[in-house]
Amino acid sequence: MIVAGFGCRAGATPASLHAALSAATQGQPMPDALATLRAKAPQLAPLAQSLALALILLDGQALEQQTTLTHSPASLAAHDTGSVAEAAALAAAGPGARLLAPRHISPDRLATCALAEGRPA
Repeated sequence: MIVAGFGCRAGATPASLHAALSAATQGQPMPDALATLRAKAPQLAPLAQSLALALILLDGQALEQQTTLTHSPASLAAHDTGSVAEAAALAAAGPGARLLAPRHISPDRLATCALAEGRPA
């Protein structure tokens, strides 16, 4: 299973989220699901619905346990993880998941997206 994890600022628009997803999936497989922090559900739900993909909502504790490739000072301060997008993708893809690449940032810098691949069951 491929999961697209998202991080975003309060001002992120649907266009911001879509741009981050487009950058992350360039040359990569399309995700089977989207994932983010539970508090970001209202922002990400429209994208998940438009793509007919499941939206996996995570608590902050699930993100803290993930090892990310990038380390944003803002993300570390706010969520105790180097990248919300990378950590969300890893947590939602399950034990043994691996990142396909570091997070991608939308051109307006309001949203990030990373893809993780889970191990087959």
